[in-house]
Amino acid sequence: MSVSPPPEDSTVHAPAPPAATEAEPAPPARPVRLRWAWWLLAYASLALGIVGIVVPGLPTVPFVLLSAFAASRGSQRLHAWLLAHRQFGPMIRDWQAHGAVSRRAKRLAVSMMALCAAIMFLTSPKWWMAASGTAIMCVVAVWLWRRPEPPG
Repeated sequence: MSVSPPPEDSTVHAPAPPAATEAEPAPPARPVRLRWAWWLLAYASLALGIVGIVVPGLPTVPFVLLSAFAASRGSQRLHAWLLAHRQFGPMIRDWQAHGAVSRRAKRLAVSMMALCAAIMFLTSPKWWMAASGTAIMCVVAVWLWRRPEPPG
């Protein structure tokens, strides 16, 4: 059984694609000034993320993700290093591919937020100061648990 093409008058003709010999124009290069701003943001956020490893209350993951985002626009070398990093690489790849956060990272983040909330309630001069910080951390924790987990 063969299928015949529709009659000529019922087809809509699209414009012909450009010839293979025509070279597409290269995308405009990023201005050097803007590239340096991305570079600076990448390294500054990575530094804050590293400090966040040892300072309670200062998050690591958002700063490392911001660093990877900025490095992809300002420093391909730093971006490649972050993706190949033993600790940061899997987290960045999961986020870029799926917007996913591992269950282990979620548990650790919520545990640290709970510890920080307890410290705030024990040390803040006014109860509402600790309560407002804790409320913000609760909103972040809910958002975090609603993120998908990486496949496999």
